[in-house]
Amino acid sequence: MSAKAGDTLCVFINGKKVTEDHADPETMLLSFLRGKLRLTGTKSGCGGGGCGACTVMVSRYQPATKTIIHYSANACLLPLCQLHGAAVTTVEGIGSSKARIHPVQERIAKAHGSQCGFCTPGMVMSMYALLRNKPQPTMEDITQALAGNMCRCTGYRPIVDGCRTFCQEANCCQTNGGTKCCFNGEENNDEPENEKPQLFDKEEFLPLDPTQELIFPPELILMAETANPQTLTFLGERMTWVCPASLEELVQLKTRHPVAPLVMGNTNIGPDIKFKGIFHPLIISPIRVQELFEVSQTPQGVRVGAGCSLSEVRSVLEKLVPQLQEEKTELFRALIQQLGNLGNQQIRNVASLGGNIVSAYPNSDLNPVLAAGNCRVGVICSEGRREVPLNQDFFVGFGKTTLKPEEIVVSVFIPFTTKGEFVRAFRQAPRKEASFATVTTGMRVRFSEGSRVVQDVSIYYGGIGPTTVSATKTCKAVIGRPWDEETLNRAYDILLDELVIPPSAPGGKVEFRRSLTLSLLFKFNLEVLQKLREMNVVTDELPEKLLPLPRDIQPSLQEFQFVSKDQSDQDPVGRPMMHRSAIIHATGEAVYCDDIPKRDGELFLVLVTSSRPHAKITGLDVSDALQLPGVVDVVTAKDIPGKKAREMFGYSEELLAESEVACIGQMVCAVLADTKAHAKRGAAAVKITYEDLPDPIFTIEDAIEKSSFYEPKRVIERGNVTKAFENVDRIHEGGIRIGGQEHFYMETQSMLVVPVGEEMEFDVYISTQWPALIQDAVAETLNISANRVTCHVKRVGGAFGGKVIKTSILASITSVAAWKTNRAVRCVLERGEDMLITGGRHPVRATYKVGFMNDGRIVAADIEYYANAGCAVDESTLIAEKILLHMDNAYNIPNLRGRAASCRTNLPSNTAFRGFGVPQTLLVVENMLNDVALLLGRPAHQIQEINMYKGPSVTHYKFEFSPENMLRCWEECKLKCDYSARRRAIDQFNQQNRWKKRGMYIAPIKYGIAFSEGFLNQAAALVHIYKDGSVLVTHGGTEMGQGIHTKMQQVASRELHIPTSKIYISETSTNTVPNTCPSAASFGTDANGMAVKNACEILYKRLEPIRQKDPKGSWESWIGTAFFEKISLSATGYFRGPDLYMDWKKMEGEPYAYFTFGACCSEVELDCLTGDYRTVRTDLVMDLGRSVNPSVDIGQIEGAFTQGMGLYTLEELKFSPTGLLYTRGPSQYKIPAVCDMPLRFNVYLLPNSDNPHAIYSSKGIGEPVISLGSSVFFAIKDAAAAARSMSGLVGPFSLDSPATPEKACLACASPFTQKVPANKPGSFKPWALNI
Repeated sequence: MSAKAGDTLCVFINGKKVTEDHADPETMLLSFLRGKLRLTGTKSGCGGGGCGACTVMVSRYQPATKTIIHYSANACLLPLCQLHGAAVTTVEGIGSSKARIHPVQERIAKAHGSQCGFCTPGMVMSMYALLRNKPQPTMEDITQALAGNMCRCTGYRPIVDGCRTFCQEANCCQTNGGTKCCFNGEENNDEPENEKPQLFDKEEFLPLDPTQELIFPPELILMAETANPQTLTFLGERMTWVCPASLEELVQLKTRHPVAPLVMGNTNIGPDIKFKGIFHPLIISPIRVQELFEVSQTPQGVRVGAGCSLSEVRSVLEKLVPQLQEEKTELFRALIQQLGNLGNQQIRNVASLGGNIVSAYPNSDLNPVLAAGNCRVGVICSEGRREVPLNQDFFVGFGKTTLKPEEIVVSVFIPFTTKGEFVRAFRQAPRKEASFATVTTGMRVRFSEGSRVVQDVSIYYGGIGPTTVSATKTCKAVIGRPWDEETLNRAYDILLDELVIPPSAPGGKVEFRRSLTLSLLFKFNLEVLQKLREMNVVTDELPEKLLPLPRDIQPSLQEFQFVSKDQSDQDPVGRPMMHRSAIIHATGEAVYCDDIPKRDGELFLVLVTSSRPHAKITGLDVSDALQLPGVVDVVTAKDIPGKKAREMFGYSEELLAESEVACIGQMVCAVLADTKAHAKRGAAAVKITYEDLPDPIFTIEDAIEKSSFYEPKRVIERGNVTKAFENVDRIHEGGIRIGGQEHFYMETQSMLVVPVGEEMEFDVYISTQWPALIQDAVAETLNISANRVTCHVKRVGGAFGGKVIKTSILASITSVAAWKTNRAVRCVLERGEDMLITGGRHPVRATYKVGFMNDGRIVAADIEYYANAGCAVDESTLIAEKILLHMDNAYNIPNLRGRAASCRTNLPSNTAFRGFGVPQTLLVVENMLNDVALLLGRPAHQIQEINMYKGPSVTHYKFEFSPENMLRCWEECKLKCDYSARRRAIDQFNQQNRWKKRGMYIAPIKYGIAFSEGFLNQAAALVHIYKDGSVLVTHGGTEMGQGIHTKMQQVASRELHIPTSKIYISETSTNTVPNTCPSAASFGTDANGMAVKNACEILYKRLEPIRQKDPKGSWESWIGTAFFEKISLSATGYFRGPDLYMDWKKMEGEPYAYFTFGACCSEVELDCLTGDYRTVRTDLVMDLGRSVNPSVDIGQIEGAFTQGMGLYTLEELKFSPTGLLYTRGPSQYKIPAVCDMPLRFNVYLLPNSDNPHAIYSSKGIGEPVISLGSSVFFAIKDAAAAARSMSGLVGPFSLDSPATPEKACLACASPFTQKVPANKPGSFKPWALNI
């Protein structure tokens, strides 16, 4: 590094001045806040601007206009050096539980919008930044502000409801969940019998007072006003950052360093550096060059500075549109529309217009529109200025333009349109918002006055090739001709020939992308015809007007029962009590594993993973890594003092691969360094050499062909299936595939292992569902006894089944590192590593043969399931068993046979995931019934009802149960959703609309609760009462967002007859409650609740003599007396749990304690041209017995439904032909966002239900509802069937899960899809495997 010292960086954070003498250009604001300033409220969820967990507010003073601007941004992409002179506000800066909380924090918490709480600070800050700019936002503003914030727990409804209370529309009674409304002319009388219990009361909320916010630091205003700003230079360990003060200086810099990138928002260079390992020794940041931000208007159009952020560009255009004649603003409006969908609010607030153009992404949203609209870019270099037209010659290759390296884009000229000119922009993306597009397009046409003859036309596409492409031949064929059917039909044929995508093109979806080029042109045609009709140029009968899909979120209902009148006011059981940590989640004070302060001498561990799917390791060279600054050591399999592998179900899984690797992403060794950045560089320097082994197995088909399975394979049969097939009216054979699913818990795998310093004792702080397993794993790996290992779990930022087995392996490796170096070691996976290493839900392929009568009765079914288990057994064989145990779902099929096998493949091992096989098996059985309905030409719900269990019933594994509540849920659901009337309305809608269809489906669920391995159902608790009367409860369950600690507080409160404020739960740890079972199988509350109840009953009984002596005394006085009378104030509680079992030889057993029932009806509207859909309404009825906490349980229902909807319609894992996971982050893997929630989402808890088998008559609810997301899948299938009937196609058709826009569009079989020739499988190497 040069001897010259860099400049001092000055930034204000939460109103305090922070100066940094050695600001490193490689440091992002997120790591600076968390590491240097210990402000850990801002969370790290993905590191790429895709999840919103790290949202902060940035404020800047603009000297030109003398105004202060506030905007939200992702701290993970904001370089610290970019923030000189800015003020940053984090979640800690707006309120805390110590001083006062901010209304945003309060409302999200009290509306139950926080479960695991990891995403909550980001949600709070997105909303806070919106309110700083608009104290009375509209619902549209709110959904836009939250579009870039992902949540995996809640399903978004409660978050939106909490934020909705800030709307000016919020005065309407409906927004508070009331059904009667002043708008409907109904009085909202507060008579008790009409009143339904509410989840929260908005009357108690603090008002929003904008005068209470932090002021912008006056020092920064003075700093910005200084007359002659100087160039700033920041020197880092490897990189230099220069921030020139004038355009002249910028040009000189770029002439001297033509390859140095210009960074404005860092939304492009940032991810490249982080994820692709690209290194730039010098970065130029022209953020202070005024000319780049100027906007001027000319008679021909408007010139916008290339440095303007996309949000600013949008706001400039939105201000101009109302001021100008409509005909001049066609291009402006098309751009505004694209800018509303591009990225998310946090990205648009920092990404610049110039950066977006010159990064020349193939699927850019803006470039096709700018090019079609004849825009020009103004560029400058040392030789002078020039204007370059944005056209097909401007984009020369992937990420390349015709500009010379030293040229700088200064401005973009956007012309006005003229009379008779129309511009439209269309895009299709995997998710409706916050998603890169699959195909984008900009189209412009100009007609001669009063005629339909085309004078000029220009059509550009993105997402079709390596660059933005122009459909030149197609345009030529249209110019000079009348705009009519004949011309356009010719245009479609030419377009299909002109824009060819090779079958193995990157990104896949080839047929879909080709059909989109046609259907988007057709959409343009419909819009143009509409315009020509308005101008009276054409008078013919028009095809339908294509309205956009509905998008307004309606108020939802959440119905549950009041507690009985005799229940004491102090007893919280059955009341909607807020999550006990919700407030500290919202203030950022809640401590997660990676928020624990750094220990002295602590090391960071980064894993090195295999890059081959099936190979021998011939060499492992770590010498280069050890030479790097900061690297301390490398841990390999040879360093493990105890067991080198974890035994499971007769198979073993190596902690670190020693001689052979079985998948890409298998852990080989781990690098330890003083910082995360150093450890990452060290890991990149490790060299592994391989010798490939022949024939890796990736797909289920490969595994079947090579008989590669994990034993045992399971079979179950009732009745005589073979014989029954001889006596049925009809037989049908079919099948369906369901893709896997990534857990995408917001908090990635995190752990900290600390050697206590004596007698081989270790403290493990970890994010897991099963602390006792971690304790055992670490002890076995280090060859020490379990009493030397204490595992602590404060809270988990989401888990969903993914923090059990893999977490124990990661903890074992981390413990070896701590043992070897005798220093604390932290391991926190990045999102991409986590997705690569940890596996997810099992993809399943099922085939079935079904025999049925003409009246719809199913007499026999034979179903075969194959699950892709990956390279280690994990819990795959148990999942295969649960698949078979739930294959009947709600249906009584007298002759039923099921076979299930787990395939051993060279992919990362799949593991437990909420639902544990049931979501897969349920889709299969529903699909089978759906096929029968399509074959018989009858509505699906009739076939479902004919085949449902009725009266006292027995399952196929000879377990007796009553389906009464299941049938009640079904009938209640049909009633609540007004099924028959809406079914008729849908049929009418489908007759009136050719290109949009609606579909509706109702799905039932019968879900077995508890572990079929009886020993896992036990639980214990430890309750202490201290002398001041306060109570500390510890139990075996871990808090991961499901609210178990809140429910345990309610249990203790009821049993001890004291308010919840006296009861505290600190953490789950193995030194307080030993030998615990995992928090899983929806059984956490059932088991631990009984244990806590048992302990509290013991204590309450001990206090009885004292209470009798002094019946009027206070709780505190009783406790004081008890201590002096030497009565023990501590007790352990224990619950044996039910003795469940399954005998696979006899094919019978009692594997479940009871069933949770439910039914769910969803309606979707589908755009048949693009496959986009919106869930218009969902009504969900669940039988939860008597809910312990309705707000927590309804939260679980909504969250599980949303996760299920993601599984069945959105989330798609893609693997390369060599077995590498492509989808390693939120930019490639789409989980549901705010835009995916049903527009009306009603949840009803079945009234008057009891459950004698669980605590306080409640029922487990964590998992069952995942499967009900399939109602959306089948509603899409129903809509697609309506579209197919337009093309004369009837009967069963194949639609695999997830029903992404691609699959839905191709299933609709529109004339445009049918025009695209299919590529023959086997004639090319596909971009991605179908595993």
